[in-house]
Amino acid sequence: MAQHTQQVRPKGYLLIAPLLAGALVLSSSLNGGFVPRSYAATALTYQLVKQTDAIVTSGVRELSYGWVPSDAKLPTEAIHVLQVDLTNPYVKLDAMGGPKGSVTAKQSVGAMAKETGAVAGINGDVFRTGISTEAVPMGAQITSGKLLVSTEQLTGMYAFGVTNDGKPMIDQFTFTGKVTAADGTTFALTGMNKSAYMTEPNKAYSHMDALYIYTNAWTAPERPVNSSTKPTEALVVDGIVTEISVGTPIKTAIPANGYILRGHGDKTAADFIKTHLIVGEPVQSEYALQSLTNGATYAENAFQMMVSGHTLLVDQGVASAFTRNINGVSGSADRARTAVGYSQDGSTAYLVTVEENGGREGVTLKELQQILTSLGAWKAINLDGGGSTTMVSRPLGEFQIQLSHPTFYGTTQRLVTNGIGVYTTAPQGELKGITASGPRTLFVGGQASYSLKAYDTYYNPLDPMGLAAVWQLDKAIGTFNGGTLTATKPGKATLSVSSGQASDKTAIEVIGEAQISQLTVEPSSRVLRPGAVISVPVKATLSDGRQLSVPAASIKWEFRGFTGKAEGGKITVDQVQKNATAGYAIARYDGYGTVAVLAPGTEKTLEDFEKATYNVGFAGTPVETVGTTTISTGILGRENSKVLVMDYDFTNGSGKRYANAVLNDGKGISIADTPNTLTLDILGDQSSNWLRAEFTDAKGKTVYITIADKIDWSGWKNVRVDLAAGGLTGQSKLTKLYLVNQEEGQDERAVTGELAFDNLVLQYPPAQIAVPKPTIVMTVGKKDAKVDGKKVTLPGAPFNRAGTNYVPLQYIAAKLGAIYQWDNAAKKITALRGDRMLELWVGSSKMILNGKRLAATGTPILLKNNVYVPVRVITEQLGMKVEWDPKKKTITIH
Repeated sequence: MAQHTQQVRPKGYLLIAPLLAGALVLSSSLNGGFVPRSYAATALTYQLVKQTDAIVTSGVRELSYGWVPSDAKLPTEAIHVLQVDLTNPYVKLDAMGGPKGSVTAKQSVGAMAKETGAVAGINGDVFRTGISTEAVPMGAQITSGKLLVSTEQLTGMYAFGVTNDGKPMIDQFTFTGKVTAADGTTFALTGMNKSAYMTEPNKAYSHMDALYIYTNAWTAPERPVNSSTKPTEALVVDGIVTEISVGTPIKTAIPANGYILRGHGDKTAADFIKTHLIVGEPVQSEYALQSLTNGATYAENAFQMMVSGHTLLVDQGVASAFTRNINGVSGSADRARTAVGYSQDGSTAYLVTVEENGGREGVTLKELQQILTSLGAWKAINLDGGGSTTMVSRPLGEFQIQLSHPTFYGTTQRLVTNGIGVYTTAPQGELKGITASGPRTLFVGGQASYSLKAYDTYYNPLDPMGLAAVWQLDKAIGTFNGGTLTATKPGKATLSVSSGQASDKTAIEVIGEAQISQLTVEPSSRVLRPGAVISVPVKATLSDGRQLSVPAASIKWEFRGFTGKAEGGKITVDQVQKNATAGYAIARYDGYGTVAVLAPGTEKTLEDFEKATYNVGFAGTPVETVGTTTISTGILGRENSKVLVMDYDFTNGSGKRYANAVLNDGKGISIADTPNTLTLDILGDQSSNWLRAEFTDAKGKTVYITIADKIDWSGWKNVRVDLAAGGLTGQSKLTKLYLVNQEEGQDERAVTGELAFDNLVLQYPPAQIAVPKPTIVMTVGKKDAKVDGKKVTLPGAPFNRAGTNYVPLQYIAAKLGAIYQWDNAAKKITALRGDRMLELWVGSSKMILNGKRLAATGTPILLKNNVYVPVRVITEQLGMKVEWDPKKKTITIH
């Protein structure tokens, strides 16, 4: 018996990527035990609210819903639905797969749709990933009436199909088949085009003593890899055995009119091939799918299509017990989800995705069940989720499909094994209408271009050539000029377009301050020095969970402690004020502010590789990891300069894998003194791998610091690394730049790629911004106070209102060394101290600290031209402590 070198775990145990930092992974038994957030003891509930409804083609609508929590402080999750009328004669569903029909080569849902002409689609079956298996669907796949992949012997796995008469079906299936030799001897077929796996519930090796059939849809080099079995194979062409190979795979390519029978076992399948199949004689292979529910048998052409999934979610209109353990798909955690179901009368199919991106975290499987029943699903199953979740569609009037919503990676689509495509077979009709094409969400000051699109009587696109467009906005949220909208103020409006008798309306939203929950700016450098040019990208997180990049043109900048200018997403420092301990670059969008705090310091180039004379090398772990590290020219974007290049290949490794760019034979590059920041340019490969650096400090201790949690970008990007936070102190050496392909969730990351590094710059600003830390003692009702033991007179006496102590803000801020600013028109206070910016409004409980919206314990009050604030609001938010003595009625700030 051949030795089994590695157990292959089903993809259902690997398909979800590592959760975001701070997320909680909850385990449950097969049927639960975890109470989802919408039904917890806190009485938190969710409601499904329809938000948009658009036509894709005749018989297909794309709808979006909000999964709205009863607690308004929590984000609204985004649900996306393709609603397909299965009774429409011009609509069909089909299974999409790999390039040119391959079942072992992955591609994105968008690429599948483009290749096959689908007008919409979602990702499909769960699948195994990694170097020890092929990316083959775990369940059955039928495309255009042809079985391409059989089911695996696993418990509780369900599939979605559409029969030849257009009826949807969700059921458990098993594969049944046999091969009949010319002498009449038969042998059972175990499966078609399958990777190696462990069967359930008996945990047997799938290909041991078994006979499989492989067609030309299997394009991987082995049949299959890592099966722990030695094959005996027969090539069959047009029903005739043309070649037999005992103990080794057949080298001949499988033709479209042929297949290979692969057997193992001297007394079983391999023996059948050796003993009963003869070159030149006929052989017959037949197979079908059998329902595990009612025993009915179905030929492959009984179905138009079939895509399999994971657990059953809905049965007879109610949430079902999970038919398969959901731990492997993080079923009790909030994640992106994909599902498919149909209505009670079988007339409507629902293709559903749940978004996970930015502030939207997705849902649990129990929540997904409630969403599906709310949509009207009578029966539904779970498909592959997490990073695989993808929906594409063709907007009305457009010729090309596009992402319906962000994926886990943003605009990047993960390569998957198959999907469900939506197709139209309608002929070209007459002009029915027009539609406006362009962005729906803008920022004040931003611009967007709109164009006229046309569609026919079947809602399929027509060339709009010759149609003149007239544009109008019903509300003055912007100005229109030649098809370009410039947003001038926040709000919602309807954009109308007309051409002759045809017209269309679309909703336009300009984001306003009230929608923002956090505004962030990540400067490429925090060193305050004349001549510094600093990239300052700004992002907004909205109260509904959306995370959007704010255009540079929409940001207004204010500078404190220095003078400068802002242009094109960068600020240039002109002059630094004498004795300034900090510089504050305040970014405002529609009045909402955040800050980048800069400090005087120096910068020193650590390495630009132009004159590097030391050796660089590559080291990989495990030993199967291969790659190279070189200092090269001609790299894209750095064609005329030298950069450090590392390419890597994790394909033949297993477990956690490392690719190391080793500097100076491991002796490293010397770093003087104690910098607190390293910036470097990185050419990313969008691999989602973890990028780190290895240092050796002055005491010889190894220090590891993360550069990027995941490389989620392509092209050159400047990255800032906080060395102080990573624990690097004293003179040190940079010894390695290295990549980690973690074992958990490896299916979410690339195993091959190339990175490049350039312009490593060290920053030496002060370790901490110096601020006064006085001890201030005040008494409620008295103007007399003490500052560091010295008597002072306050501009107004502290007072207590509704159990909250109020103090004069401007005076306290000045003693704490804060820069104080009063906006009389907005009744707004801005206080800058150390690395913090606090903003408050008279009469309002809202508070913004470093760009994050918070709720204050009390509202600022304006009395006799003095602003009073709750003492804990001003002091604790600016980094001080407060003590209250109720007997003496004294307030101590220190």
